[in-house]
Amino acid sequence: MYRCGRAAQRSPRERPALTVHFCPCYVSGMRATARERFLRTIFLGFFPLLLAACAATRPAPLAPPSPPAPPPVFKIPGDPIVLTSAERALGHFLKGQVAIDRGDQEVALAAFEQAVISDPNSTLLRLRLATLYVRQGKLAEALEHCQQVRAQDPTNAEAELLMAGLLSSLNREEEAAKVYESVLARSPKNQEPYLYLGTLYAKQGKFDQAVAVLGKLTHANPRSILGYYYLGQVHAAANQLQKAESYYQKALKLNPNSEIVLLDLALVLELQKKPERAMETYQKALTLNPQSAQVRKRLGRFYLDQKQLDDALVQYRELEKVEADPQETRVKISLIYREKGEYQKAETELNLVLAAQPENDRARYFLGAVYTESKDYDKAIATLSRIQQSSEYSPDARMYLSYVYQRQGKLDEAIAEAEKALLTKKDDLDLLGFLASLHREKGDRQKAIDLLQQMITLAPENDQYYFTLGAVYDETKDKQRCITHMEKALQLNPKNAAALNYLGYTWAEQGVRLDEAEQLIRQALQIEPNDGFYIDSLGWVYYQRGDYAKAVQQLERAAELVGQDPTVNEHLGDAYGKIGRQMDAARAYREALTHAKEEEQKQRLRIKIDPLADDQKATNNGI
Repeated sequence: MYRCGRAAQRSPRERPALTVHFCPCYVSGMRATARERFLRTIFLGFFPLLLAACAATRPAPLAPPSPPAPPPVFKIPGDPIVLTSAERALGHFLKGQVAIDRGDQEVALAAFEQAVISDPNSTLLRLRLATLYVRQGKLAEALEHCQQVRAQDPTNAEAELLMAGLLSSLNREEEAAKVYESVLARSPKNQEPYLYLGTLYAKQGKFDQAVAVLGKLTHANPRSILGYYYLGQVHAAANQLQKAESYYQKALKLNPNSEIVLLDLALVLELQKKPERAMETYQKALTLNPQSAQVRKRLGRFYLDQKQLDDALVQYRELEKVEADPQETRVKISLIYREKGEYQKAETELNLVLAAQPENDRARYFLGAVYTESKDYDKAIATLSRIQQSSEYSPDARMYLSYVYQRQGKLDEAIAEAEKALLTKKDDLDLLGFLASLHREKGDRQKAIDLLQQMITLAPENDQYYFTLGAVYDETKDKQRCITHMEKALQLNPKNAAALNYLGYTWAEQGVRLDEAEQLIRQALQIEPNDGFYIDSLGWVYYQRGDYAKAVQQLERAAELVGQDPTVNEHLGDAYGKIGRQMDAARAYREALTHAKEEEQKQRLRIKIDPLADDQKATNNGI
């Protein structure tokens, strides 16, 4: 292998990290950090719940929404019956209530719209209509009716709370805060606006204001469990974990059996690197409610994070028993078996899922991955190929298929599948990088260059893309472009060890700027002191200077670290030859020839070996 061709071996970060990008679902589904999971539970999910809480159907009076009409006047048969507006509103109201009881939201919505038309001054009807709009996601319409109710009755707290929740959901947070403050000014003992306003401030990142508002609640009502709980959430979101733990503990003193508080406390303990206490807290929640699917899910994830796969497996097996639909849990169980290397058990679980849910492409994707890892490539290809182009898992399936074909050495098929994935993920940098590596492996370096240039256009500040493009230019023998891109990589990231070494070795290989080359390589070694390829580069600088004794010293160490690399062994042979150790030189050359792949290098090594072999024969014959 000629020198520039093994540069990728010297720079592991240049090579595509295939195992990283082929299971995004696995990574996101099973390996999110405790902090990421915790933050997802706070504030992002709160306002939809807030809105739902505000919009929850409250007990409705059975009486008509407006004052009753006067007693009906006796009419002679045949005369037309004329209903008052209140009577019409009542009829639509009753029709809407019946539709709600039956779960027919469309009929209920139409009925209440007619009821409001019939009696536009009824705040009750408008609020009920607003809640129906919320349930159907028509937030602007719901807000309009809340505003009209507020105009008719400025003291209607129910309308104001729902209105503020709608404003927040529509990202009109400053207006929402003013509405909450208005409610608090009139009803300082009402707990709801404190909670909503505190959470709103936290959502905006105004943690001090959030703490102040919630602190007023707990001061006015020291037995407010929700006040302490939300103070814990706010402090957790602000990464003040010790304070968060303290407030969760205060909430638990008021209600030691609160599952939600126990679960959030356990997550805070995880974030504080207190796994023993976190496990105790999860176990307490489980003891209180052994049938809780939520607790078992959290405890299973905890054991996964702790690499306690068998304990995680126990929790997910128990979770299967309490879930109405256990298929998602079976997928998680399969992933645990996969991580343990028990591929047949993983296959069994995923096939059970697919038997129950034939259209479950997530399970099919994981099954294809399991077949790949067990090296059953034909089944992997058959399984992944069944995922249709319209599926959300299609790009990942095409990517994994490409990877499988690459493992089989079928580069044309690998490229075809990667290009299919690219149709959906046009500007996906990982996919573009993988496709570039396939073209590079195939020897089509111009296509690799084109793709890498596209990546640089999309991410001009990524030093690694410049480095990889420079390495490909080196493979085309375009040294100047190679050097230009390595210099750009170092301009963007002066601590890119691979680029430091590559540029230093390139100058050493050319026999120019040797002092600068040595300085760059030593900088790389400060970052990665035991990289055998970097040490080889330093040895080659000494060789080019004619300091062959130091060259041998560095190259012997490089050979020990790298092992069978043909270029390192060839360098060592060259250095041995310069200090008269011909037998050692011949041995190093033969080792290099054994592992060389490039024909050019093989021919060069044979030329170096032949004279040494003749000298050895002459020595043996006493000539």
